[in-house]
Amino acid sequence: MKTASKLALIIIAVLSFMLPLNAATYYINPVDGDDLKKGLSKENAIKSLERAGMLKLLPGDKLLLAGGMTHEGSLVLKDISGTENNPVIVSAYYNQGENAHIDAAGYRNGILLQNCSNIVVKNILITANGGGVKEEKRQDMRCGILVAPTRKGNYENIVLKNIAIKDVFFEDPGFNRGKDEVRSANGTQNYGWGIRFINYVDGALIDGVKIESCRVSNVAHTGIKFTARNRSIKNVKIYNNNVFETGGPGIQMSGVTGAHVNNNKVNYSGHEGDSRKWSRGSGLWTWSCTDVIIENNSFRNANGPGDSAGCHIDFNCTNVIVQYNLSENNAGGFCEILGNNHNCAYRYNVSINDGHRVKNKNGAFQEGKIFWLSGFVGKDRKRNGPFNSYFYNNTIYVKNDIVAKVAVDKASEGVLIANNIFYIEGESKAVLGDQYKPEKEGESRVENIVFKNNLFLAPGNWPDEVIIHDDEPLFGNPGFVNPGGKEIEDYISGNTDLIKDKGIVIQKIPGDNIGLFIGLNPKYDILGNEIKGLPDIGAIEMDKN
Repeated sequence: MKTASKLALIIIAVLSFMLPLNAATYYINPVDGDDLKKGLSKENAIKSLERAGMLKLLPGDKLLLAGGMTHEGSLVLKDISGTENNPVIVSAYYNQGENAHIDAAGYRNGILLQNCSNIVVKNILITANGGGVKEEKRQDMRCGILVAPTRKGNYENIVLKNIAIKDVFFEDPGFNRGKDEVRSANGTQNYGWGIRFINYVDGALIDGVKIESCRVSNVAHTGIKFTARNRSIKNVKIYNNNVFETGGPGIQMSGVTGAHVNNNKVNYSGHEGDSRKWSRGSGLWTWSCTDVIIENNSFRNANGPGDSAGCHIDFNCTNVIVQYNLSENNAGGFCEILGNNHNCAYRYNVSINDGHRVKNKNGAFQEGKIFWLSGFVGKDRKRNGPFNSYFYNNTIYVKNDIVAKVAVDKASEGVLIANNIFYIEGESKAVLGDQYKPEKEGESRVENIVFKNNLFLAPGNWPDEVIIHDDEPLFGNPGFVNPGGKEIEDYISGNTDLIKDKGIVIQKIPGDNIGLFIGLNPKYDILGNEIKGLPDIGAIEMDKN
């Protein structure tokens, strides 16, 4: 056989593997479609999302919604499985140059993926502004997209890309929530959510999720949320998304193992712009999660009378690393690590004017704090930990009209605080942490403390009343380019004598045999500058050329 013929056969074999010969493309057109047709061409499109949900989609099949048109209803896909190399694709066809629009008002979900694997959903706009649902139940919800198994099995490789979700509410405009609803732990009423993954099924595993380049805005509660029993959602990637004006948190993960949250912009979580919103929430928070890296994100303007930090680590987590992030103007604060957390870290972040909330002012029931270690592990439970908390090479700026507040629970065990810049222009004070019952005052039982080599603008930046203190503090002005600015670059330092090569190499906390699961000493700073020799003080390395 000639070489050219062999090559042709190889190419045909590869193409056959990549694109099944029997793969079909189905079209949906809400104006010109007909549900009595097969939908296998634009001219013979089906009409409704309900009919589309009845299709038996196979590996390599495509389901395309007419772009520039509104598809009313809910797209429900059950038991749909592509393969890793030939996923089922749900997208739009661009007869008018715009994404397809699903209006799910009055339906529980814009898109429901139930017991699905190897599926890609992209190029869709989803709205769902009120309308309740038939057979409404207590604590019902409406989601832009819901992914949830109902039986045992592995559900793999679910990709959501270039999706816009906005205006998602269960209740109709004008509904007013009770004044105490915002004080409940996560809300007790009916809400609208952006993207939700839920796995409560014993023996079910969601393995491999990617949410990329999506935009979630103006929803009643959380923008992107994962909820799993027994850490049964794993290998999650959340990349390059914009999440803003969510009534609850921007991004939240419970029961997730192995997640990378990278290069997202979260703004105005806990937003108050609609009476149907919960109006409380951190930019991002984790609970009962393992092996999570949160990096290169911005968390701005979190609002609420409680919680509402830029990014916080709720209890029962292990190996959650918060690094290279910008945290700005978040009411609840910057660093928050709760109880029974093990080997978690904040490093190489910039915090600007975080923790400005004042307890008992405008309904606030928690103080805002720039730094908080809390042993809280649930209401009426004995405080426990956190254990081996690492906090180093962060830059914290607080303007002069904010009182910088710090709380350290005496149940904490294993703490490292080093190489940070605390640029606090005004007053500082110690406060009791607030989680139902404040931590009681008393002598510190905190063991295994490494607290040294931090730069403070002035004595008193770290309050005397806090139960742990810097053994070898540094004092002085780091010479920021633009103190008070809102961007990372505003906090480049100019004072070589105070900053350059003045950091210490980070070692494991005494009694900790683990350290951080990705290593203690990174190669780069928050701006991507290489760390050469000894680290500098703060989140940004000075030019060492």
